[in-house]
Order: sequence, then structure tokens, then C-alpha cells
Amino acid sequence: MVKKNYQVALSDAAKKKTAMAVAKNATMSLKYATEIIREIKGKPLVVAESFLENVIAHRAFLPLRQYRKNVGHRKGEAKSGVKSGRYPEKTCKAVLSLLESVKANADYKGLDEEKLLIVHAFASQGFARMSHQPQGHMGGKRRKKKSVHFEVIVREAA
Repeated sequence: MVKKNYQVALSDAAKKKTAMAVAKNATMSLKYATEIIREIKGKPLVVAESFLENVIAHRAFLPLRQYRKNVGHRKGEAKSGVKSGRYPEKTCKAVLSLLESVKANADYKGLDEEKLLIVHAFASQGFARMSHQPQGHMGGKRRKKKSVHFEVIVREAA
């Protein structure tokens, strides 16, 4: 099922100072998307972008607080109270492209991109596409391909 509406409803006065973007059925992991949301929500947009670029370049790790079972510790200081983390490059690239989209939407509305603050981010499970993995002579194995609905709302800070 395709996502049609945003998770929050904004008034007309609030819509003038905010910009929104959504990615429907993006191929990324829901677990990593929720961990990324927890890290970037409430931060300035430029800080969130630099954090995601550092995770892609393996200079920083994404701290896993909820989905940390059998995840090893990373060297360096603890982030968000944990030392366990991973480097989900595919999910970070997808979220980074969505942040670029919301930045372009804010620029179109005339908002200053240096003052943008992420006020809302939400991820939910998207449509599961089925694929087959060949498995020898008899049948194959069916697998689900993950997808996520991801939405971001930014506001210009005063």
C-alpha cells in the first residue's frame, strides 16, 4: 500500500515556515531507518547531513540502541549512551537523498538552509516485494525485499 498522507497535520501558518519531503517504498532497512531517525530528529539539517556522510565514510558509526542484538562494539567514545553500532551505507545514502530533497523544497519556499531544523521524521514499513533465490534442482526460496516509507519535515529556526 502506498503512503498518501504525512504522519502529522500542520496548520496553514506553520506550512509557510516548514518544508516537507517523503520517500515512498524506498529500498532500505526499516530497523536502520528508525535508528537514523532517533539520531537526526531535533538536529540542524547540516549537522544531520554531515553525520550521515561520516557514517557512509566509516568515520562515525550509527549507534544502535533498539536493534543491537549480537552487534559488536566500535572503537572511540560512546554515542547516545551506547558503543554498539554499524555502518548502514545503503540506508544512509537513501536518507541523505531525502534530506537533499527537503532542502530543495525549503529553498523553493525561500527558507534559509543554514537555519533548517529537523522537527519531524517518521519511518514505516513499505510494500514487501517478493523475489526468488534459485536453490538447486527442486524449487527456489522466496525472499522479501525490504522497503520503507520515510518522511521528513524541517522548520526554519528563529
